[in-house]
Amino acid sequence: MATKIRLQRHGRKSYAYYQIVVADSRAPRDGRFIERIGSYNPNTNPATVDLNFERALYWLQVGAQPTDTTRNILSREGVCLKKHLLEGVKKGAFDEAAAEEKFQAWLKNKQASVQAAKDKDSEAARAAAKARLEAEKEANKAKAEEVAKKKAELAAAAAAEKAEEAAVEEAPAEETPAAESAE
Repeated sequence: MATKIRLQRHGRKSYAYYQIVVADSRAPRDGRFIERIGSYNPNTNPATVDLNFERALYWLQVGAQPTDTTRNILSREGVCLKKHLLEGVKKGAFDEAAAEEKFQAWLKNKQASVQAAKDKDSEAARAAAKARLEAEKEANKAKAEEVAKKKAELAAAAAAEKAEEAAVEEAPAEETPAAESAE
């Protein structure tokens, strides 16, 4: 029986997540499977992979063939490298301690690069948020200046209107005493 390590689709439309399964190569994509060895969620940033490392390594060693996407996931997680190193130990190229040392060095380097990418993303997000805040402050400042200008115009118009009313009230009042004294 030919076995494959493949993805099994779950989730709703436009928001899929996948189970990483070992299945008979003749089984349909979402059909029967032998064992579930992990999950893959491409909707998060970065994509989330939950993998049973030992079982994935076991299935690769007994001859299960991963699909292209699954091979990329297993390679990213280090399963393919570990298999390669263990085959080198079997052939006598180096001992198991050296293989484990190489794998740990790769794993440390991989974690450092992933952390650097996460830091870069978070720094970019902070910079974008700061730029949005500055743009909002500028927009608020411009809007406040515009409102202050309108209020000043309204106040000037109201003052001019009061001055007109005062001038109109004073003019007849001045005429009235003059008219009384003329009589």
